[in-house]
Amino acid sequence: MQDLFACDYHGPGLAGVDEAGRGPLAGDVVAAAVMLDPARPIAGLRDSKKLSAARREQLALLIMERALAWSVARATVAEIDQLNILQASLLAMHRAVQALQPQPAYVLVDGNRLPRWPYPSEPVVRGDDRVPAIAAASILAKVQRDRELVELERRYPGYGFATHKGYPTVAHLEALRTLGVTPVHRRTFAPVRALLQED
Repeated sequence: MQDLFACDYHGPGLAGVDEAGRGPLAGDVVAAAVMLDPARPIAGLRDSKKLSAARREQLALLIMERALAWSVARATVAEIDQLNILQASLLAMHRAVQALQPQPAYVLVDGNRLPRWPYPSEPVVRGDDRVPAIAAASILAKVQRDRELVELERRYPGYGFATHKGYPTVAHLEALRTLGVTPVHRRTFAPVRALLQED
């Protein structure tokens, strides 16, 4: 990836942060934070959504092996319903950065919003395709969340979580209508809320 973003900070300890799972109707929202090692570059980093699942898995292993530091955190379904998805996503990001060892000197966050935290930081729109550290975070977050949705398919067979990863596909909405709402569905999201009101 060519770094197309002009960041004011060029010292050591730069972290990139991204999340996965804002749009789905089910499951936690997962965030990752990554501090890359300039001495151990990783080729092929880009927005996780533009990579195949197999390539994401390969890159995730390289990131965990070569990064100076990395962490994955979450906000739960209950927290999403309590706070709203934006605030829950920011909370997950905050937790991911707090878990980094060592702590970063500067943080770049994908999107146009920042968590409330003490770190010098700035948001980067489309950062997952512009900043290598954010791309690495997007890959770790996506890989972790996808693995969790495969596990949810085993716990709640018939919903297709392993296929649609919780997104509101036609098959997922039909399963919701047929099988009902599970404990891992986000009750404040419109399709789920509408079904609960019908019941």
